[in-house]
Amino acid sequence: MLEPDPEIVAVIGEWVQKAENDLTNAAHTLKLGRKCPTDTVCFHAQQCVEKYVKSLLVFGGIHFPRTHEIGILVHLLPVRVRPGLTREEADQLTNYAVMARYPIDSQPISLIEARRAVSIARRVRSHIRKLLPKGSL
Repeated sequence: MLEPDPEIVAVIGEWVQKAENDLTNAAHTLKLGRKCPTDTVCFHAQQCVEKYVKSLLVFGGIHFPRTHEIGILVHLLPVRVRPGLTREEADQLTNYAVMARYPIDSQPISLIEARRAVSIARRVRSHIRKLLPKGSL
């Protein structure tokens, strides 16, 4: 198996680092318990998933549009490497990218829902990290 281009590995590493920062923020903020700003947690969970999926797209040499739509991004990946998100999970995460950030049409997000979003992000992270080149992690 050929080693990926070092420049591509570096770009993947940048996506991974940003994704890790989002997951760190989400997980740390969850520790606030009842005082947790759940919208922030869910936003960062979505961003983690989005950036990990984009890192895998970069690794595969797959062009992707500027979008927060998790479903669109996942469907650009070959089926064999997709992270196994349900349509509902992808749609919910996508909602967190925009709706949770603004007061217009936003709904309260429960702590349980925020924990679930972080759990999904960790699951996607684990799946994708196994597929990326070691030098990018």
